[in-house]
Amino acid sequence: MKRRENRQGLILVLTGDGKGKSSSAFGMVFRAAAWGMRVCVIQFIKGRWKTGEQQAAECFDSIEWHALGDGFTWDTNDPEQDKVTTREIWELCKSKVCSADYDLVVFDEINYCCGYGWLSGEEIASFLRDERPPWMHVILTGRDAAAEVIEVAHTVTEMRKIKHAFDQGMVAAQGIEF
Repeated sequence: MKRRENRQGLILVLTGDGKGKSSSAFGMVFRAAAWGMRVCVIQFIKGRWKTGEQQAAECFDSIEWHALGDGFTWDTNDPEQDKVTTREIWELCKSKVCSADYDLVVFDEINYCCGYGWLSGEEIASFLRDERPPWMHVILTGRDAAAEVIEVAHTVTEMRKIKHAFDQGMVAAQGIEF
């Protein structure tokens, strides 16, 4: 693994309406951990239900996992609480990046929060531009990435849905979606 002072950190955005944004990020999480990197995953939306990825992360001492949020906020009964929760999670994100304890930090589903107006794209972009250590990798996932976040990113991938089992009435499959 390259030493921090010899590494160019990347900002990666995984967005779009297709499946696989978080899964792609988690693949990089496990790849980085296997190379001895310290990783922090912070989930904004999915709430506190356990996923296969989170269980796998428990096998690594080098992965810290925070499953936060109030659940699937598009079905919310309390949007004001979701805004408060989002702001609290964003403060945790900033503290983890500024701590410089990690080589890779994932902001899972943060892009949704911009779409809902709970965080601004400029706020996220300026933080990443001005506060992120230059050797740190950061991955941001979720639909509808803000233009400012796309602009500051080094790599942006858009997942496009062609067909999805949910549209055919099938529920989320354990081991595939969670």
